[in-house]
Amino acid sequence: MWPLDELVDLFWNGLKRGVSPRTVRNLRKELRQSALAKIGIVVVVAIVLVALFAPLLAPHNPTNQHLDESQLPPLGFSKTSTQTSSEMVNGSVEVVNETVTVSATPKYPLGTDSLGRDMLSRVIYGARTSLLVGLLGTVIAATVGVTVGLVAGYYGGKVDDALMRSADIMLAFPSLVLAVALVGLFGRAVVQVPDPLVELGVTPNMPETFALPGTVILVVGLVNWVWFARVARGEALSIEGQEYVKAARSVGAGDGFILRKHILPNSVTPILVLATIQIAAIILLESALSFLGFSGTSLSWGFDIAQGRDYLASSWWISTVPGIAIVLTVIGINLVGDWLRDALDPGIEGEGGGV
Repeated sequence: MWPLDELVDLFWNGLKRGVSPRTVRNLRKELRQSALAKIGIVVVVAIVLVALFAPLLAPHNPTNQHLDESQLPPLGFSKTSTQTSSEMVNGSVEVVNETVTVSATPKYPLGTDSLGRDMLSRVIYGARTSLLVGLLGTVIAATVGVTVGLVAGYYGGKVDDALMRSADIMLAFPSLVLAVALVGLFGRAVVQVPDPLVELGVTPNMPETFALPGTVILVVGLVNWVWFARVARGEALSIEGQEYVKAARSVGAGDGFILRKHILPNSVTPILVLATIQIAAIILLESALSFLGFSGTSLSWGFDIAQGRDYLASSWWISTVPGIAIVLTVIGINLVGDWLRDALDPGIEGEGGGV
């Protein structure tokens, strides 16, 4: 049996132990029918592996500068520029325009930026920042939002009005504007996380630590909790009147027990689907904050796009390469989210990627 087959079997066997057999059947059915879901899974798995093993996959240290090799084009492209110089001719100074063509080199397959840093290595390391912010920010948003939504939907009345009106106030502000304001309020806190592969001596020439933008993670979580609150509230409203909840209440079960054992487990499906979509949205928000200079780390796709905006006319790849990485990652995550939605939501089962 091929290693890939073993991994697939391990995945499904582990999934069966954690969820119902019906859910596993739906997931497998939708995956067999949907080519887009398979593409999304491949893209997401590839991005995750790239982020995990960045020191092994990056051909160069992403922070090293080589000014004599700056703005080299990617493989398959060349760069033509005009250099102006002056020289003495017959006792007078004349301006000479010379056309210079710079060719790509296999040493830098995706070219270099304005400081001679390898774009491929920077894109590989940038995946770490985007995925970590996306995952950790979603965890914060889900924790806050689900708690608020379940409490609001379960208790109703004035509690519901107070909590959901606060959510409406949050929705009144554009996400990016609110995020910028919160970053300004909290400041830019960056956590230096040691790289285990470098500490073990596997890749000694790579950065010993990578910067985790703590403030950005907190901010994107606080900005996006509202969507989880609205979904969780809707689920709590529909579940709170079910017979098994009334039975639990009749035998003396407390509100905390009912929320933990009955409301929350039966609300997981839409929350899980929303979480998948929110990871992609948070990656876009983090890239926007990095583009504006609020991230606190230079190894970020948004930061590289910002660095290349002044060179779009002459060195388009500096901004384009990380931009393509963002597009591929977001599309892959959204395709996985569509697969989960079609498989886990009975109301729209069969509407997805099987067509």
